[in-house]
Amino acid sequence: MKSLEKARIISREMLTDDICSFWAEVPFAVTARAGQFVSFYLADPSRILPRPISICDINRRLCALRFVFRIVGEGTRQLAQLRTGDLVDCIGPLGNGYPLEEASGKRLLLAAGGLGVPPMLGCVRDLYDEPCAAEGDSFVKPPKAVMCALGYRHDLFLYDEISENTAVSIATDDGSSGVHGTVIDAIREIRLPYDLIFACGPKPMLKALAAFAREKEIPLYVSMEERMACGVGTCLGCVCETTEPDPHYHVNFRRVCKDGPVFRAEELAELH
Repeated sequence: MKSLEKARIISREMLTDDICSFWAEVPFAVTARAGQFVSFYLADPSRILPRPISICDINRRLCALRFVFRIVGEGTRQLAQLRTGDLVDCIGPLGNGYPLEEASGKRLLLAAGGLGVPPMLGCVRDLYDEPCAAEGDSFVKPPKAVMCALGYRHDLFLYDEISENTAVSIATDDGSSGVHGTVIDAIREIRLPYDLIFACGPKPMLKALAAFAREKEIPLYVSMEERMACGVGTCLGCVCETTEPDPHYHVNFRRVCKDGPVFRAEELAELH
């Protein structure tokens, strides 16, 4: 259940020149799950709309969430300037996360590119370190195996933390690390069987991955990214086209903030 709270920053660091990471103590951390997001309200009165940031990691024992994001404008710049002890208004957890329960007993592939990498760390943590307790979720058994394929421009942020828990194949745009190419190239380097894919990243990557998954007949769940205004499903500013009508509105559109951001790939017309 989402709620409006004040989050207290408990640590902050810059992972690269333009990628910030911070941990925030907030009550709803205990119900959050990998793949959801939180909307932050800035103190700047000229910026009324919140800034949605994906959850990177969850520590339910400390009631804390981690966020990793790129500074791309004034809003994210102001978020990155928060310091330890600062309070910031936020609402969350928002949207639907990855269906981690479907990974029970399966060989799971996590595929991500760019700023789609942070939610994959949350998936790994929930699957291995801290079994998801949100909404009474429980796993009959853990995944049989978890593999990661990650795509970067060049800086390998979060790679060390993810690779502590699972095997990782890397692709970089400039060939400085791993395979010189795309996430699909990194996946082909794995050469191990898998039964299910969770993905997050830019739309061209997701479209290529959807084609790959259809070819291999492997179920794929993707996290969609759209510009959001309200973040709670009211404004309809973040809709995406679907292959089947929405059961409530009976139109071929779904709200990314409310109905997603995680969808089964076959539901999304724009990935076909």
